[in-house]
Amino acid sequence: MALPSNDTPLYNHPLPDLEQWLQAHGCEQDRNELHCWHLRQSTWEAEIWLDIDQLSVRYLKAGEEGRDIQRAFKYSLSRKDVEDAVFAGP
Repeated sequence: MALPSNDTPLYNHPLPDLEQWLQAHGCEQDRNELHCWHLRQSTWEAEIWLDIDQLSVRYLKAGEEGRDIQRAFKYSLSRKDVEDAVFAGP
């Protein structure tokens, strides 16, 4: 399965393509909450949600005093823009 071009907005990606994209970046789908994905990198970890109108990311214990940092990206953004922002880390 080939992904649409990276300048395609996320809302033009079928759900299986978005799931493939997340898996390709090392994300693991939550078995109980299928819209939730987990990502562990060497220096940070995050939870990613495929919400109704946006992709939400929470970087765990990445802020001041160990607080979580949360960001949201509308599906109207291109896959490349979201990829650059999310996978760069907190």
